[in-house]
Amino acid sequence: MDLLINDYVTAVFIFLGAILYSSVGHGGASSYIAIMSLMGTPINIIKPIGLILNIIVSSVGSFRFIRHKFFNFKVFLPVAIGSVPAAFLGGYLELTASIYRPLVGCMLFVAGFQFIFNILDQLKPSKAEINWVVALMLGAVIGLLSGLTGTGGGIFLSPLIVFFGWTSIKEASGTASAFIFFNSLSGLMGNMASIQELPTTVLLFSCAALLGVIIGTQLGIKHLNVGGLKKVLGCVLILAGLKFIIT
Repeated sequence: MDLLINDYVTAVFIFLGAILYSSVGHGGASSYIAIMSLMGTPINIIKPIGLILNIIVSSVGSFRFIRHKFFNFKVFLPVAIGSVPAAFLGGYLELTASIYRPLVGCMLFVAGFQFIFNILDQLKPSKAEINWVVALMLGAVIGLLSGLTGTGGGIFLSPLIVFFGWTSIKEASGTASAFIFFNSLSGLMGNMASIQELPTTVLLFSCAALLGVIIGTQLGIKHLNVGGLKKVLGCVLILAGLKFIIT
């Protein structure tokens, strides 16, 4: 019974994480990884579950943001070309716990500070031509990190494409969401062997994430403010990052 309660509590937190992340066009894998880590999910299944939940959330998010014209194909194309093969390679590679834990911990730190300080909204978008070489390299680096850690890379892509002046903040939401979908799918394909170890609770977590993204994308499209909740999530991500690094 304790295990069952733990699974349902984890699902509730995943639901909340999906709402907040999808509201800004992210898949939310960093929050799912943080939640599962804090709730005691075995580390060997955290990565594939995170990728599966990312695929669910980003697929719905991509569709809804693109439908409302919050998407920039000219930015998406080069970063996706660079990221998809790199994400597959990252998913295929199995890192030792001594490397995986601090790497994921650092990524959770980055995600946490972004939410606490609302970095994306602090940027002032400008218009600049897309540099294909930079975009390809950017996609490749983010894709490799995504595959290695089980995240989608949106926490890095969104602020960077706004900072470079390639897209507006709203367009960054849909662009990052589509990027995360293909990144996560590629990473999961590279990590196919681990899918055989997944518990039945992945279905429960998937339903929670799906319901969360339906609500979250609506919040993002309607420009509703969830700033306070994002700061709480930022603190959770940083705590989970500390756990990954210290333990």
